[in-house]
Amino acid sequence: MKPVYVFSSGRLARHQNTIVLETDEGKRFLPVEQVSELYVFGEVDLNKRFLEFVAREGILLHFFNRYGYYTGTFYPREHLASGAMILRQVEHYLDAERRLILARSFVRGSLRNIRTVLLYYRRRGVDIGDALDVIDRSLESLDTAASPAALMALEGQAREAYYTVWPTIIEAEFPFGPRTRRPPRDETNALISFGNSLLYTAVLAQIYQTHLDPRIGYLHETNFRRHTLNLDVAEIFKPVLVDRLIFRLVNRGQLQRRHFVTGAEGVFLDEEGRKLVVEAWEQTLQETYRHAALNRSVSYRTTLRLELYKLEKHLLGEHPYVPFVLRS
Repeated sequence: MKPVYVFSSGRLARHQNTIVLETDEGKRFLPVEQVSELYVFGEVDLNKRFLEFVAREGILLHFFNRYGYYTGTFYPREHLASGAMILRQVEHYLDAERRLILARSFVRGSLRNIRTVLLYYRRRGVDIGDALDVIDRSLESLDTAASPAALMALEGQAREAYYTVWPTIIEAEFPFGPRTRRPPRDETNALISFGNSLLYTAVLAQIYQTHLDPRIGYLHETNFRRHTLNLDVAEIFKPVLVDRLIFRLVNRGQLQRRHFVTGAEGVFLDEEGRKLVVEAWEQTLQETYRHAALNRSVSYRTTLRLELYKLEKHLLGEHPYVPFVLRS
């Protein structure tokens, strides 16, 4: 099973046990047993019967607007939902100390991975300035941070220092001002936002395959927002999967300024640019490395699932959670 990305406009329908995408160019048939998620970028029509079909098959639908901004996910009823696990998640959220332990772990994983990325580029002659010192100080301050908000502030300071190095890492003439989100004000910000959205949805899809409830996060506040746990876990993997992907695409000349459009809604990737990033993103998730604990090769998509299994074991009291850290 794998994700399918829909860029064409048309109609999504069911034909027997097959998903059908009907466009002006014809019909595309997608056997349901081969589809894990649908990423919908085009303008598509669908009906309740189709949603019932994909819900029964456990297929998630991620929707993006015409600018490539993530708008939401159709998340079928949890087929692996566990009352016992939800109780454990809630217990760890309501207990301030236990919540802080998890929130601190997510930030520690994020900062350590940022540090590894910076060290990689320093070995290749990139002047990283004072960024490494800022990150090291943030790591040292994690144990004294008394709340998730304080932890997020530390991470924010570290990322701000990290982003000051990006214009040196990125060899092409891609402008990068302060981090801006809605809307992104330059090409690099647009890439970060788009890549992060792909990561959020990838983690969400893996949560669906576990007993965890995505609505209960620890670093990000659990409130009226639909999902927060995927945001927590994604923090660890942004430097590993999103940031490194951006550097590769730009420095190899695969992604250029012509792939962006500037309008009233800010700067965003055009369709060709989105397709290029999505193709490279899938290749990244399928990329394998030697997993030290398992002593076998695993993909980064599998690594996301393994991270969630570690979190489950922590919540059940079986093993303390230790975040994934990229090998230097």
